[in-house]
Amino acid sequence: MRKSLVASAVMLSLSAGCASYVTPGGPVKLAEISRVGDDMASRQPSPKFPASIGVVRVQAPRYASASTRGYGKGVFSLVTAQELIGDPQLAAIGGWASVGKVQTLDTSLLPSRFDSLDDLRLAAAKLQIDVLLVTTVDTVFEAGGKTFGPSSDFKLGKSDTDAAIRSTASAVFVDVRTGFSYGQAEAGARAADLAAAGDSEKSLDRLRLQTERQAFEAFLVEAQTTWAGIERRYN
Repeated sequence: MRKSLVASAVMLSLSAGCASYVTPGGPVKLAEISRVGDDMASRQPSPKFPASIGVVRVQAPRYASASTRGYGKGVFSLVTAQELIGDPQLAAIGGWASVGKVQTLDTSLLPSRFDSLDDLRLAAAKLQIDVLLVTTVDTVFEAGGKTFGPSSDFKLGKSDTDAAIRSTASAVFVDVRTGFSYGQAEAGARAADLAAAGDSEKSLDRLRLQTERQAFEAFLVEAQTTWAGIERRYN
C-alpha cells in the first residue's frame, strides 16, 4: 500500500509542471492547390468592381485542433468555425476600397471532397461571389530547442523557458470566374510567455487561439495592402 502511494506521488510530481497537448493540424500550400490543371497559364483576370468577396479558411486534410475540426475530404479541409473569421473580420474586409458584399461560403453548397480551389470556386459562383480570399494558418510550438509541427504531442515543462507558439496566416486572392490568382498576403504572430498557460491543456489552447487571432489580425492589414494594389491595377 505504501509503495503504491509513493508511486502515485511520484507520478503527480512528474505531471504537475507539464501539460500534454496535441498541436493543431497543418496548413495548406496555397500555391499547390491553386495550380491544378493544364489550363492554368491561360487563366486571365475578369475584374468586377465593387467586388463581392468570399472568405474561406482551408487547412490540411483531416485538420483537427482542440477547438474545431475540418470539413471535407481530399487535398484540403475547410474550417467553418468562426474562431478567426467572424463578423468583425468580415466587416473590416467590407471596408476595403471597391468591396461590395463580404461573406463566407454556405456549407450546404460545398462538395464533400476538395481536389483543388476550383471546387470552392463553383460554390462561390452560386453565391455570385467575384473574388475568393482563401486563407490558411500554420501554427507550430517550440520548446527545448525543438519545433513541434502539426498534430504533435507537446509537453511543456517548467524548465522550458524558451517555449513559444508561432502562427502564420497567409492567403491568396482568386478570381471566381477564371481561377486567376490576383495576389497573396501573409503575416505572423508569436507568443513566448507559455509558463502561465502551461498548467493545463485548456489554458495552453487559449494561448494558441490568441496567437492565431493576432496573426490573422496582422494578416488583414497586409491583405488590405495587397487588395489596394489589385484594385488600382484592375479597376
